[in-house]
Amino acid sequence: MRHGDKIKNLSRTKAHREALLANLSNQLIEHKRIVTTLAKAKALRVFVEPLITKSKENTTHQRRIVFSHLQDKEAVKELFDNVAAKVGGRPGGYTRIIKLGIRPGDAAEKAMIELVDFNEIYGNNVGEEKAAAKKTRRRGGSAKKATAAPAENAEVVAEAPVTAEEAKAEEVVAAAPAVEEAPAQETKEEGNEEAKA
Repeated sequence: MRHGDKIKNLSRTKAHREALLANLSNQLIEHKRIVTTLAKAKALRVFVEPLITKSKENTTHQRRIVFSHLQDKEAVKELFDNVAAKVGGRPGGYTRIIKLGIRPGDAAEKAMIELVDFNEIYGNNVGEEKAAAKKTRRRGGSAKKATAAPAENAEVVAEAPVTAEEAKAEEVVAAAPAVEEAPAQETKEEGNEEAKA
């Protein structure tokens, strides 16, 4: 029986499994996206996400701990310098697994695992803004006050969600210099009054 055995063994011994996960982690950190089997991708996520969390605190101690797992100086340097800067505001969930179907040779399920913050197609770096903006805690007092305030104000109007393109357009309009058209209209009106008189 395997009750309570939650480690994905991947049909390997402990030393072989740790070497495999370290190599996959190094490649994921270097290339930001790799294709492997679904089982290996799920095991890799459990292995690499705590290391990414450790990289947020750039100390010698944390670097040594991460190096003991990865055994690659270049990967540790890339993780602490580039990856940690992008995932700084994210409270977890640094990787995404996308299933790719089966492999024709052995019918193994393939999957792509990638670092979420390095994909420009899905997020357009919206995750950083959301993560930085949303820092809430589940406390009773502040949540009740926040929800009670709009109920008191009867003139609250629900707005449609603003897309990223609309927000950029509003920023461009706000940044553009104001054109003074009012005096020109007044002169036309004064000219019309003079012509009538």
